[in-house]
Amino acid sequence: MKLGAFSISLNVKDLKVSKSFYEKLGFSVFAGDIGMNYLIMKNEDTLIGLFQGMFENNILTFNPGWDSDAGTLKDFDDVRSIQRSLKDEGIQLLSEVKEGSKGPGSFTLTDPDGNTILIDQHI
Repeated sequence: MKLGAFSISLNVKDLKVSKSFYEKLGFSVFAGDIGMNYLIMKNEDTLIGLFQGMFENNILTFNPGWDSDAGTLKDFDDVRSIQRSLKDEGIQLLSEVKEGSKGPGSFTLTDPDGNTILIDQHI
């Protein structure tokens, strides 16, 4: 199963303070908009999303079809295929992408410890 680029999406209290902190760890702004309360920060191939007021808990995020530079991969597993495989394995999903649809889509699940996982395809 090819899940694509990985990042962690962090629920932050103060986006500007968190941005400054992660810059001191060598991260720089890669995408996002501070005015819309989110930034994607990058250090080499490591991605961290900083989100203020958008969700309650931290989220593990996978982006099928993207590499760590948000470049399109030629060969990837579509989000619907990943969803079917997980459902076939008996994994319960919190939300689902519509079967039969094409292009962008996402679904969510939790791991055994309650951590939320987002599979989010943008292409």
